[in-house]
Amino acid sequence: MSKMSIETERRALNGPTMGTRWSALFYTTEAFDRGPVRDALQAAVDEVDAQMSTWRPDSDLMRLNASPPGVWVEVPRRLVEVLRLALDIGRASGGAFDIGMGDAVAAWGFGSAAADRRLIRNALDAARQPTHAVLELDMPNARVRKTAPITLDLNGIAKGYGVDRLAETLRDFGISSGLVGIDGEMRALGLRPNGQPWAIAIEAPAADRRASHSLLALQDAAVATSGDYRHVVTVQGQRLSHTMDPITGAPLRSSPASVTVVARSCAEADAWATALMVLGSTTGGELAARHGLDVLFLIREANGFKAHAVGPLFDGGAVPGADRERSAIG
Repeated sequence: MSKMSIETERRALNGPTMGTRWSALFYTTEAFDRGPVRDALQAAVDEVDAQMSTWRPDSDLMRLNASPPGVWVEVPRRLVEVLRLALDIGRASGGAFDIGMGDAVAAWGFGSAAADRRLIRNALDAARQPTHAVLELDMPNARVRKTAPITLDLNGIAKGYGVDRLAETLRDFGISSGLVGIDGEMRALGLRPNGQPWAIAIEAPAADRRASHSLLALQDAAVATSGDYRHVVTVQGQRLSHTMDPITGAPLRSSPASVTVVARSCAEADAWATALMVLGSTTGGELAARHGLDVLFLIREANGFKAHAVGPLFDGGAVPGADRERSAIG
């Protein structure tokens, strides 16, 4: 056992956020007071939720949604930074990642109300421009202006950004080795005390059980997964997944079972996972390769799942099976 592992103790913290739980795992000396760290971690994700939630009518995002087109709206700097990243990935993905799908999300019943047939028809009939064409950002002054009616939804990036804020908070306390996450979105800082990467389980995309498909060794990077098997609604007897097709204004009819992306930040991984779900393994895989992303597509087949890996990390770092020790937080 290494000297470092003898002198440090495992700390596991968690708390509520965004309808789920945040978690943090790190190692410190026995005398370390974890109370202030937990308070700061909770405050970090509370701030993200207060600014970017679509479930809180008083959030800064909902205030922006309520503003009329043509009016500059001052917003918190963190929110405008997330909007900038979202628009950048929207452009880079050819509109496959689009944060202007709020009306469609609500119409199909993935918001706070049930699906509404009239609103669904409106979403299907709407002729829309990509959000990056109708949303203007004034970065120096932290202002945002819509040039057309649009309802923003950051659920495809806000959770990942929350994970990044957890990681930044640990670093503010001088903690350079740890693992933080919200639901299945995770970010690794440094290595484990034994000098090994953090082992992250990639979930098998099955709605009726929770099981690991493979393990990923992660160091100073983030991972996010988007899939068609957890968040679903039933409309007219048809089971529909939560990922929206920006072209049709409807849930995806055909997509990979799941897409897992590794990136520098969890916000980037979160947004790209959604974009690549929309694009699919062929077009999405080619785009991921051009952008230097590490991606694992899992595609349903009659007798299981076919894996399509892009980038060296998944070619060599995703280990089939789940019979090895894995990192657990919470």
